[in-house]
Order: sequence, then C-alpha cells, then structure tokens
Amino acid sequence: MKELKHTEAILKEGYIEDYISGIPVKATPEEIDAVQVFSRRLVEDYGYPKEMIQTRPQYRVRKRPSDEEKSYPTDIAVFTGKKKIEEEIFLIVECKQKNKKDGLAQLQLYLDMSAAIVGVWFNGDNHAYIHKVFHKDGSRTYKPLPNIPRYKQRIEDIGLYKRKDLIKPSNLKAVFRDFRNHLAGMTTGITRDEALAQEIINILFCKILDEQETEPDQMVKFRAGTGESPEDVKKRILSLFEQVKNATYEDVFAANDSIKLDPESLQYVVGELQNYCVMESDRDAIGDAFEIFIGPALRGTEGQFFTPRNVVKMMVEIIDPRPGEKIIDPACGSGGFLINALEHVWKQLKEDGKKKGWSERQLIKREVEVATDCFRGIDKDAFLARVTKAYMALIGDGRGGVFCANSLSIPDDWPSAAKEKIQLGSFDVVLTNPPFGKKIVVKGAPVLSQYNFGYKWKKNKETKRQEKTSTLHEDQPPQILFLERCLQLLKVGGRMGIVLPEAIFGMPTYEYVVTYLRDHTRIKGIIAMPEALFKTSGKGGTHAKVCVLILEKTESHDSEEWDIFMADVKWCGHDSRGNPTIRKDEFGKDALLDEVPLIAPRYKELMGVI
Repeated sequence: MKELKHTEAILKEGYIEDYISGIPVKATPEEIDAVQVFSRRLVEDYGYPKEMIQTRPQYRVRKRPSDEEKSYPTDIAVFTGKKKIEEEIFLIVECKQKNKKDGLAQLQLYLDMSAAIVGVWFNGDNHAYIHKVFHKDGSRTYKPLPNIPRYKQRIEDIGLYKRKDLIKPSNLKAVFRDFRNHLAGMTTGITRDEALAQEIINILFCKILDEQETEPDQMVKFRAGTGESPEDVKKRILSLFEQVKNATYEDVFAANDSIKLDPESLQYVVGELQNYCVMESDRDAIGDAFEIFIGPALRGTEGQFFTPRNVVKMMVEIIDPRPGEKIIDPACGSGGFLINALEHVWKQLKEDGKKKGWSERQLIKREVEVATDCFRGIDKDAFLARVTKAYMALIGDGRGGVFCANSLSIPDDWPSAAKEKIQLGSFDVVLTNPPFGKKIVVKGAPVLSQYNFGYKWKKNKETKRQEKTSTLHEDQPPQILFLERCLQLLKVGGRMGIVLPEAIFGMPTYEYVVTYLRDHTRIKGIIAMPEALFKTSGKGGTHAKVCVLILEKTESHDSEEWDIFMADVKWCGHDSRGNPTIRKDEFGKDALLDEVPLIAPRYKELMGVI
C-alpha cells in the first residue's frame, strides 16, 4: 500500500524536537512525559497560540525581588502578548519537581518573583493548578483552581461552559492517567483499582449524559467553577447521576448506587474533564478509563486488551453492517465494537429516513428498534457487561442484548435471557477482539468437545492435509476456540472481523486452523498490525503481534478462486509508550502517523466494494 509521506527533523541521538520552539532538546523523561505533553495541551486543548508560549530558550525569573539578573529557568511560560516581556507573563508551568510538595514550593517561588498569576505543576502523572491572589494589605495567597483558563478566558469564568464551548480532547488517556495517580494517592476510603474504575465510569456517564441532554447554548451541569465549594460540585454531579440511573434503568444500576468519591477528589476529576466533549474523543472513553484504572497487570492476566478506536472503526467500515442485520461481539469488553457498529448503522438509517421523508420521531423509533432487536454482546466479566449495558442505554438503548456469560461455555449453560436472544447460526455479522495469551487456557472435556479445534489434528500422509482426530486436547488457548465459536454464531454468508495473534497464520502448530478456515470460509482480508498496537504505556499492555482477519462463512467453495486483500500497517497512531506518533509532514506541519484510516478505503477500492 502507499506509504505515508512525512519528514522528520534530523536530530542527534537522544534528542527530540521541542513542540513549541522547534529547537532540539534532550529526550529526558521530564521532557517527554511532562514538558512536551503539557505544551501540546496548552495549544490543542486550551487554545493558546504558540507565539505566546516560551519553552526554549527558557524564560527566567529573578531569585530575589531586588535582583536585576534573572536566574531561575521556567519549563513553560505563557504570555498575554507575542512580545513575551515581563509585564505580559500570565502563566508558569513547573515540570522539574517530581512530587507535589516540592513542585508547588518551586512554582510559588516562580510566581512570587514574576508577574504571572496562574501556576501549574505537572509531572506527567499528576498536576496542581494555583491562582496568585493579591490582598488589600499588600499580601498575597495562593488558591487552588479546578482548571486553568482557556485562551482569552477570565479566571472567574473557569467552568462556566456552554455545551457548544466543549472541545475535542487531544489526549484523553493522559487525563485518565492523571486521575488514576491523583486518586490512588489522595482519595480516602477507595483505594482498589476496580473500585476507582467504577467511580470514574459512573462520573463519565454523568459527563456523557450531560453532553447529550444539554442544548448548544445552555450551560453544562458537569462543571466545577472558580471559588465553588467541593460540596456544591458533588451535589450537582450526584443529581446528574440520578438522571443517569433513570435513563439506564434497573438492569444497569442498582437503586442504591452512588458516587462515593469525597467532594475534593470529585471536584478534581470534574475540573479536569469539564473542558472536553468526551463523546468526540478519538478513543472509546469508557474503555480508556477502565484500561487505565484496572491496570495492565490485572487485565493482562485475563488476556483482555481494549481495541484502539481507529482499528475498531476500520473493521466496522470494512464489514459494513447494515440496518436489520444481526450483529454480535462475544467478547464485548466495554462495548467499543457494538457502539461503533451501532453508530455506523444509524448513519445509514438517517440517510434512508431522509430519502423517505421520515419525521424525527420515526427515525428515533427505528434507531431504538435496530439497537434492541439486532445488537448483542457477551462478556464473562460482570463489570464490563454492566458498563456496556449502560453505554448502550445512554446512546439509544440496546442494553437488553448485552449479557454476562462465558461465550465459550455450552450455550445451554448460559443465562436464560442470553439463550433466548443468542442462537448459534443466527448472526449476519461478528466483530470482536477475543482474549488471548500464553498464560490463559480453556480446559475440560464438556467445553472442548463442542469445538473441532478442541480436538487434536494430524496431517494425512497421503493427502498432505490436516484432519481432525478423536482425541481431545487437555487444554486450548481461548483465541482458537473463540475463532470457531464466532464461526458457529454466523449464518452461512455471514461476515466476520476478528483480531487474532499473527502466529495462527505463521506457525506450523496452527496449520489445522488454516485448513479449517480454507474449507469453511472465504478469507477476504488479512491486515497485519504493528507491535505497538496494544502497548498502552512504557510498562503496560503487550507487544503481541496481531492481525485483523476478515472473512465470510461459506458451505463450500471447492476449486473456486477469489482475491484476498493483504496489508501491513506500520503506524497505528501511537508508539510503545502509548504516546501519539507526531511527525512533520511534507509541508512542515505536525501530522499523526497513523495508517489505519487508509485501510478501509483501500480495501473497498481493491475488492470492488461499493
């Protein structure tokens, strides 16, 4: 496929290009994880022009008021004008000190020795915002802020956002990581990751509901203003959560469910989130939050890694689910595939309704019918199944089709509601990323005997083909059984997009799997993904090399020939630390290196799909 064009600055080893000045700087952890991250946030999330920000050469402040020489170098300085003179300095960011106590002490010293009135301490994992307040007697004090003002916004107007003022977040995952580190260290009574995850999920649903229900010119309720007490903020958010429970009904939240974060911690989270429109995020916000708060160590043992949204979108576009088709994800996680597929189908319904002259009420009725009748999800994790139910309900129902069950177990053992609404051989579309890993296996004859892949296979010396024996494996990795369960769920002619380890298509051990697929499916595409795909941070995630398999279930195709689309994606939008892969394009502008969005259009072009 055509390679992305980009030009990279020629830098010495161990250096990176400063986002603001373009000057090469040493690639220290402080620089990569804090200075560059917050510099980008100032421009992309808060709207400050680069011309009013100074990073390199560093802006310096005095050591003492009487000094003429400026000695202390600031990490980031923001000005009210492009001259960047002392009288125009407005905001200072301190990134050198790694802990909050030292960071705030250094920051206050910088503010004391300059005209700046707003300060930020940010170490890449945690932050604090402060405001320098002058008093009539000439003294000054420092008060915490829920956030910093946007470009041209007054400090007293922080949090007073109309729905239309909310912006698309540039790096929501970094914001969640900030929450995680702050709450783990500061929150009283809630310390376990799963409990914190539940709190953040509940808060996110308040945010999403507020975004959906607030008209463009109305003030949002999800906010924390300057000078507002933490108790008042919590009262307003709890009121929103009651609306969430009413909107999603009793099968998602219990009547006594609440938000248990202390008022100060809740104000911290709301203050940081209020600037953004979560629904416009490039990644599934619910999945991102869960991934950060549960932590790779816990989720990795279950083989569950959340699929990046660009990959989900690519798979949905290739499979192209249509209104009326039955769609399932048997390992639905936080619902990423179901949500994206539902939005894809609704877009087609809207176009159809426009042609047929449907009223708004008719369109909404049809959307709810499709979500309720055609979308199904299963996850063995009760919390994840509940999250998907809530998310489906908030965007337009479909919650009744999501179940907590083990997709690989015998269908007769599933909950009665799941057995009623999910039958093998009844689905037009399967979209999924099943759990996989070396450390997790499926055991037991009753379960394994359901599957052809539960048995050992042996190569016939005469035909040179793999054939199933009558001997069961002692255990099998779940991804192998999930592949067959997905095929069992499909109708003949049904379509599937699935994320699988590349080893299945390259190792002799799995030759029998390829033989079975060639006999029972028409493989339409194999898309190799980069190793960084599931690397969420420097330590988190996995380097597992995966591919996306696109196929159609068939009865037989004998000697029939067909084209297979193949692609090798080199860039997926982030590196192995989870940071965006930003480079200069041919015009010298910052561009995200991400080849994933190119795949679906290329697939349709080469495969003759209209």
